[in-house]
Amino acid sequence: MDHQQNDHRQAPLRIAIVGYGNLGRGVEAAVAKNPDTRLVGVYTRRDPAGVKPASGVPAHAVADLPAHKSEIDVLILCGGSKDDLPVQTPEYARHFNVVDSFDTHARIPEHFARVDAAARAGQTTALISAGWDPGLFSINRVMGDALLPDGATYTFWGKGLSQGHSDAIRHVPGVAGGVQYTVPIARAVEAVRSGTRPELSTREKHLRECYVVLEPGADAEAVRRAIVTMPDYFADYDTTVHFIGAEELAREHSTMPHGGFVIRSGNTSQKTGHVIEYRLQLDSNPEFTASTLLACARAVQRLHQAGQHGCKTLLDVPPALLSARSAEQLRADFL
Repeated sequence: MDHQQNDHRQAPLRIAIVGYGNLGRGVEAAVAKNPDTRLVGVYTRRDPAGVKPASGVPAHAVADLPAHKSEIDVLILCGGSKDDLPVQTPEYARHFNVVDSFDTHARIPEHFARVDAAARAGQTTALISAGWDPGLFSINRVMGDALLPDGATYTFWGKGLSQGHSDAIRHVPGVAGGVQYTVPIARAVEAVRSGTRPELSTREKHLRECYVVLEPGADAEAVRRAIVTMPDYFADYDTTVHFIGAEELAREHSTMPHGGFVIRSGNTSQKTGHVIEYRLQLDSNPEFTASTLLACARAVQRLHQAGQHGCKTLLDVPPALLSARSAEQLRADFL
């Protein structure tokens, strides 16, 4: 396959969104910034009559997707990692090219296997776990390890609002609303940046702070216990749960900043050390994640056109395939 042929004369990439929450609206905003893409529709499990996309594109029921297959190049799946994407991504990958942001790190291998089987059966191309972590941070972890094999890699997230963990909170029985902030522990960050390669447990690197609105009559202690013991999300961290009112949640916790950094420290000889750091500081977690998903959709379509079926991650994608610019432009301006 020639990765270098980015033909700007091609028709815009036809994007459809499944799920019109924060992430879906972020994809809609990203399309507006990328002239080589076009949003053709929003698909929802809600009543489409009550969904009014800001861009004016039509809203449809997800049941309508099969009838619209010929009108869509790539589906961007904007559901949650806990319950939605494990079901939706393999289901839709049998019939569509898809991109998702599945972010439960411990379960990525099994999610990949299911999606890969579905995409190969349907001769489609899928890219999972796109976003900034997993995704961009994954690339930087691989690069650090490749460049400094004698070293150690550390990832810190936050302080910021985690969409996946907030979604997990909202699925707990008795919870009417809630958000979760990931907070790096400063002394751990300082130790890593010093290049001393400290051994840090999961609990020593981050705190988790949750702000929860209870449903009427809910048992606060049962909700707290369900959150702090949740596997993959909270059980391995010092987690604090604050119970607040709906008005305070809306007033104080409606924006979604986030970020973090990947640090690799290592040695190329006995007395020669190096530290590599990649940092993101985001005003909006969903909007940045959505922009990454859209770039991945561009790559998915190109891989599909080249006959590369099955499941991929960002680790499998050459950077040129993510870009709207021609190979000539990339060499002239960015190499």
